[in-house]
Amino acid sequence: MSTENRNFYLLILLGCISYLPFLGGVYLFDWDEINFAEIAREMIVLDDYLRVHINFEPFWEKPPLFCWLQVVSMKLFGVNEYAARFPNAIAGILTLLTLNKFGTYYKDAKFGLIWALVYWGSILPFLYFKSGIIDPWFNFFIFSGLFYFYKYLRESLVGGNSFKPLLASGLLLGLAVLTKGPVAFLLYGLTLLVYYISTGFKQFPSIAQLFLLLCSSLFFGGLWLGIETFQNGTWFISTFIEYQIRLLTTHDAGHQGFPGYHVVVLLLGCFPASLFAFLPAWKRFRGDVSSDSLFRIMFILLLVVLVVFSLVQSKIVHYSSMAYFPVTFLAAVGIYQLLKKEFDIPNVSKVGIYILGGLFVLVTAALPYIGMHIDLLLPLLEKDPFAVASLSAEVDWSWLQGLPALILIVTLILFGFSFKQNTQGSISALFIGTVLFVNSILFLNLNSIEAYSQRALIEFCKDHADEDAYIKFIGTKSFAPLFYGKKMSAGHKDSNNKDWLLTSPELDKPTYFIVKIHKELDLNTYDQVVELYRKNGFVFYKRM
Repeated sequence: MSTENRNFYLLILLGCISYLPFLGGVYLFDWDEINFAEIAREMIVLDDYLRVHINFEPFWEKPPLFCWLQVVSMKLFGVNEYAARFPNAIAGILTLLTLNKFGTYYKDAKFGLIWALVYWGSILPFLYFKSGIIDPWFNFFIFSGLFYFYKYLRESLVGGNSFKPLLASGLLLGLAVLTKGPVAFLLYGLTLLVYYISTGFKQFPSIAQLFLLLCSSLFFGGLWLGIETFQNGTWFISTFIEYQIRLLTTHDAGHQGFPGYHVVVLLLGCFPASLFAFLPAWKRFRGDVSSDSLFRIMFILLLVVLVVFSLVQSKIVHYSSMAYFPVTFLAAVGIYQLLKKEFDIPNVSKVGIYILGGLFVLVTAALPYIGMHIDLLLPLLEKDPFAVASLSAEVDWSWLQGLPALILIVTLILFGFSFKQNTQGSISALFIGTVLFVNSILFLNLNSIEAYSQRALIEFCKDHADEDAYIKFIGTKSFAPLFYGKKMSAGHKDSNNKDWLLTSPELDKPTYFIVKIHKELDLNTYDQVVELYRKNGFVFYKRM
């Protein structure tokens, strides 16, 4: 078997073992996971796969591609958590294979395997393929489009066929737009614009090539948008553009952050790749790639993501997830040279690995202790009544849940003590140990953490899902009553109006209300509403 084939089958096996199990082990998280899953569920309920709906009303925030993937998954596995997350598990396997293929094309089979394994073995890049959010596919399409543009640059230098790489680049960019919207054009376009400015516009495409790139990038999104506009008018496109502008210029409540937010997210979240990504800062770890166009494109992509999403007012962890590709690429470049030339890793990188690893050890070791002594957190949260009440959830913690910390301690010890004797084995142990660390958190701790945040809400919705009733969350945005309450139709034309539900004499169904504890209803005002119970920061009511 050739090296390329061996790596291919190894990564398929690794991806299947890593990404497919336990996808349904915890409820979907509000907002994003439940939001996308609910769009897919409503497509099935309405038997309308062209238009995006939420709460059985047209939804303008996202195009449909990712939700189409979830629909296919739900047809296979049913409407559940596993089905909602399954498309991203497939994206994970596909990403590993693609990085291996691209890395092999870029340099050789060894580099391709290193790049794939570095991505696989870093915390957030691994976690995102166990989620039900839209970004893994969106990022994959943009990155692949940029790589095919690099392929166009490389092949045009030697008189190769530039038609196919440009066509592939444009089509992949179009799929990214159909996944999440025109921010794909922004990231792709800014990256290439800065690249050409930095090279003095060498190898700039001709008018015909630019036309090909533009037309191919508009094909998928334009086809869907054309059908949508033909059937329903221009409402979607105008409202969608207004939303995108608002998203870039304002912050969502609770999603503010400091200017260096995404730098910190990438440093911590891409551990341990983020520490190896600094290696190319030393010339000996760059080898012959410092003037290479892909190295330049990846470095510029990293800067573009950091600058754009530092300027965007909303600060959310997954906004900078596009940077996982350049971070792991830079790490792979450094590790490739380190293994090839048998350099010693700089002390600053070693210290950084121990510091960040030690931080994760402390946090995960403290989790079961804090869980068993939850009162320790109450003084810190006394100004947030909902947070205080949510900590009253009955969660059984055990010292076994400190196992992730032990796994990471052993990983750091193996990395440190075996580095000089077996550099490759030492680095492999670090990335494999990180995967085991993350999986042990998912398996042992995530359910316990989720119990504090939303379980009472979701279990209430599930308990009343089979009743012919309305379930309304008041005061806070939540998609849980829709997905877990199994809403099957729009209902009365005023059923989304909380005042109508609370007071109207024309109420046609029993109605359940959910509020957070600091926004509880005044039952003197709403005398037909009765409180059922309160639990973990939520108050539950019913009106007959």
